[in-house]
Amino acid sequence: MDNRLRELREAKGWSQGELAEQLEVSRQTVNALETGKYDPSLPLAFRIARLYESRIEEIFFPDVT
Repeated sequence: MDNRLRELREAKGWSQGELAEQLEVSRQTVNALETGKYDPSLPLAFRIARLYESRIEEIFFPDVT
């Protein structure tokens, strides 16, 4: 799944560790999300969307293959 997570995080000036702390996940999880190696659970996707005051669909996009 493609996403805008890195772009949004960098716009806030947060490190992966800072974002991970806010989401209550590991920095490795944030890295895996940003690189597309891991798709978030629905509860995590909602937490991310709330943090960025966005809809899930504005952050995460299905792979177009």
